[in-house]
Amino acid sequence: MIDDLEKRPWWGYIHEDIKELLIQSLLLVETADKWEAKFTETFGRGTLKKEGFHDYAFIVFPAAKAYEGFLKKLFLDMGFISPEDYYGKHFRVGKALNPSLEKELREREGVYDKIVQYCGGEDLAGKMWFCWKECRNLLFHWFPNEKNAISLVEAKEKVNLIVETIDSAFGRCNIK
Repeated sequence: MIDDLEKRPWWGYIHEDIKELLIQSLLLVETADKWEAKFTETFGRGTLKKEGFHDYAFIVFPAAKAYEGFLKKLFLDMGFISPEDYYGKHFRVGKALNPSLEKELREREGVYDKIVQYCGGEDLAGKMWFCWKECRNLLFHWFPNEKNAISLVEAKEKVNLIVETIDSAFGRCNIK
């Protein structure tokens, strides 16, 4: 799949660091597949169970970070956010993309409705929000009653979802 990335229409659009992050996630997938084949090793203070790690979210993190960078660039290039938002430390993709944002904030700071209007409908905006929520928010946060641990298979699915969502957004938002 790494070679496949370079053939994507958006590969030349994204920054080098975003490319590197996507490649990192795919390399982690390949490496984790090898770990799964032979997993009784002693690391530090204990032995990992034969079935592997409890949580493979670390595989998704670089791709999720790349998705954030892609979205910020897309939003800037579409005129949805200002250069100050793009380069600043205060703009939050999750807040801006959230379809449940209060009406006043949604009109002032939101991008969801703009994606619906300028990128061909609610299905794309919904997919972009779903990808953000599933591949970033739920994985990055820890709550006592919600562990949100994912298997290697689920990690692969999430990395693929990020790549597919970038495909859709780039294609439907008419970025050149």
